[in-house]
Formats: sequence, structure tokens, C-alpha cells
Amino acid sequence: MKFLILTVAVLQALSPVALAQSTSELERRVAELEKKMRLIDPAFGKEASAQDLLGRLAQLEQKLDAVLAEIAQAVQAAAATAPSATPQSQRPTLVPVSVTGDYQTAPNGETRLPVAGYMDFHVNRDSGDPFRPDFHRFVLLFGHSFSDRIKFWSELELEHSLLEPSEGTGGEVALEQAYLDFLIKPYFNLRAGMVLSPVGIVNERHEPPSFNGVERPFVETTIIPTTWRELGFGVTGDLGRGFRYRGYLTSSLDASRFNAEGGISEGRSRGFEASMRNPAKVIRLEYAGVRRLTLGASMYSGHAGFNTPGVNPRVNLMEFDGRYSYRRVDFRSLFANTWVSRAAELNRRLQLETGVNPNVASQMRGYYFEPAYHLLPRRARNDVIVFTRYEKYNTQQRMPLGYTPLAQFNRSSWITGVTFKPTADVAIKFDYNFNRNESAIVKALNGINLGIGWWF
Repeated sequence: MKFLILTVAVLQALSPVALAQSTSELERRVAELEKKMRLIDPAFGKEASAQDLLGRLAQLEQKLDAVLAEIAQAVQAAAATAPSATPQSQRPTLVPVSVTGDYQTAPNGETRLPVAGYMDFHVNRDSGDPFRPDFHRFVLLFGHSFSDRIKFWSELELEHSLLEPSEGTGGEVALEQAYLDFLIKPYFNLRAGMVLSPVGIVNERHEPPSFNGVERPFVETTIIPTTWRELGFGVTGDLGRGFRYRGYLTSSLDASRFNAEGGISEGRSRGFEASMRNPAKVIRLEYAGVRRLTLGASMYSGHAGFNTPGVNPRVNLMEFDGRYSYRRVDFRSLFANTWVSRAAELNRRLQLETGVNPNVASQMRGYYFEPAYHLLPRRARNDVIVFTRYEKYNTQQRMPLGYTPLAQFNRSSWITGVTFKPTADVAIKFDYNFNRNESAIVKALNGINLGIGWWF
């Protein structure tokens, strides 16, 4: 009897192929086992008649039939719960994600198509002027995961709600980002396409709920062009211990569009008729190893004379920034300085071509600091933030020999206001701007701004 129990246990542990063998094969194996047992115990099996053995064999067959039935039920259940391999199930799934460009992985491993966006509506008024409503931006972001290691991200923007170039409305449809990420290691990855230059706080993170004030900081639109995107490729990574970096070779700025008021900001190619004959280099290093603290430094260097034959000025830019939060208090600050070599030659060249002296400076500088206070506890569902930002920016910080700085471009501003967030993704904003410059003739106008911005 012990032998038969042992035999049944062995047969139940066999693979489904062995369980499907014929009865004759099972009889042969039982006979072989009996022979081996008789070698060990000559009395084994003598007390059992042929009829007893056939009865035991019949019981064994019944048990095997029961095991096979259980296996068949298990196979059917697995087939019912397994994902379908039809083309319908292989189609990408639309999944909203944050605008940071982070990719999400589906629990079942399907390819995802992330969709996100942000919009903002403004009402602006300068001293003495009427209110000017403007649906400033409508932006959609699309991404796709080709695999776990190849990702795509893009940003398509419509400015000022329409585009009618024949009427000169100033609207714009622009591709702000479109790049592929090749993920290799956390500390080393490749990126190529239309990329945002990693300079400053706002250029890479410029969605309305991410900063206070209706408009972006003056320093980060004048001294640092924003949004500043170029064609390029490079590396990104997280070095651990709070350090991360991004470094690219990109298309260069266009010095033929530099001017006194905006400095280098109008020199962005935006990926159109760009030049990489002399690729620019840009790198950013960040430290976020302390809770609620982020420090950053960016450096840019590149020639900009592909549209000014005979004059190829180099633009160098260095920037430092920091953000810190303590309980209900936020603080952010930034300093940026830009150098333009051969500025005198550039001015003479552009004056010969256009008849107007652009008065481009050889050095431009700007900085700001902004304290903010959350009126409600951070655990509250809503958020009310009051803030003040002081900005000092001068696109005529230093002039080349023979050129005089224009005092109206040595500017400063106090911006004070409030931001109300009914949710973290929606910001209703109000601010008042006290604007000043050093000119006794051209006066800067104060401004009042209302706006609502959101992202999803």
C-alpha cells in the first residue's frame, strides 16, 4: 500500500506531458518498480493476487483522471485571464501626465502616449492705457514611449489665440520642444532634437502655476531669453547625492537680431534657419540634496555671427539661482551676466546694413530676489500666496569703446501681488508693477496685471 501511495505522489508531481501518457506505459513503469522492490524485499507482492493488482491499478487510473481534469481547468482559467494579443490591445493608451516631461509606465506594460498641457489668460494695463485682455498661451504637450529606454516629448504652443500674419497680429504657432531621450543609466542619458536651453529657473519650467506673478520675471525674459529653445543634442543624468546635470551642443544665437532694449533675447533661432557651423555649448548643474532647497548654475558659450559676415562675436552667459522653502515661506533668487565680444564691430556692421545703430552692449546684467508667504497651512486644500519680487536688469551694463549707454535700459521693478490656487494645478493671479529706469526723459510705466493659468 505504501508503494502505491508513493507511486501516486510521484505521478502527481510529473509534468502534464507525463500525465498524458497511455495506461500501458504506466503499467510498464509499475512492473519495473515492482521488480526493483522484489530485489530489496523478496516477499514484496507475493501476498497480492493479480485481481488485487488490477483493482489498485484501476484506482490509480481514477486518480490520474482527476489530476488531468484539474490541470485542464487551470489551463482554461489562465487563458481567460491572459491579455489578448490582438492589434486592438496593442494600441497606445492615452494617459495624462505632468508637464515636467516624466514618462509613465502602464501596469500591464503597454506603450503609453502621455498628453499634457498648460494655458494662461491675461488682462494687462499700463499707466494711462486701457485694460488689454489676451489669451496669451494655449500649449499642448505630447509624448510617446517607444520602449523602456527610448522616449519622445514635445510641446506645441499657440500664442495670442490666433495667427493672422497678413494683419500683423503677432500671433505665433511654435514648436517649443521636440526631442528623443535615450535612457542608458541614471547618471548618463542621451537627448536630441529641439531642446530648451537649461539656463535659469523659468526657461525649463515656465508653466503658469510654477511661478508667482502674471508675467514671467523681467530678468528671465531679457537678460536670459525665455523661452529659449534651440536644435541640439547632449547628455543628461542624475549623479546621486542630489546632483543632476544637463549639457548640450546647440544651434547658435543670431547676432544680427541683437539690440539695445532686449539684448540677446531676440537672437534665438527657435529652430528656424538655425546654424550649427559653430555649435554653442550650454551646461547646467543642480543640487537638490537638502529638503526644500535647490541650487543651480548654468553656463552658455557660442559664436553668433553666422548672419553677420566678417564679424563673429562670441556670447558668454553665466547664471546662478536658488530656491528654498521653510514652513510657509518661499524664497527664490537669480543672478545672470552676459558678455558679447566684438560688440563695437557688430554695431558698425549692423548700422551699415540697416542704417540704424543697434547700440548692442558688451555686457548685460540682471538679478532678482523674491520672498513669498503662504497664508494657509501647507496641508490645506487651497493655497493663497502673497509675494514681492525686486528685479534689477540692465541691457547696457557696459558698452564697447565709442558707444554710450542708454539710461532707459537701466531698469528696475518691484512686483507685488497675490496668487490663489484653488487646486495645485490652477493659479489665479494679481500683481502690480512699480517700474523705474535711469532716464530723465523716457519714463517707465507702472502696470497692473490679472491672470489665470492652469496645467494638466
